[in-house]
Amino acid sequence: LFYNERYSNTDLQTHRIPDFVKLADAYGCHGLRCESPQEVDATIEKAMSLNDAPVVIDFQVHKDAMVWPMVPAGTSNDMITIARSLAPAWERED
Repeated sequence: LFYNERYSNTDLQTHRIPDFVKLADAYGCHGLRCESPQEVDATIEKAMSLNDAPVVIDFQVHKDAMVWPMVPAGTSNDMITIARSLAPAWERED
């Protein structure tokens, strides 16, 4: 999608990635991990039910996944990009 797949500083598989669930717990937060699309709703529902401390959700997403919406590199949040097939049927000026 961007730069002919020549990504910069995004391949975390070559680095040590912290366990964000344990890190959240260490700071007194609830830590949850979501590893598949089928777990998303249940994980968010669990997070919403916890109201005694902040909640950190570690969403495990494959590096090639098309995650929408996104903000292209080098732009600001007002340049957010959405997948047309997932976009609400709002009137647009294209």
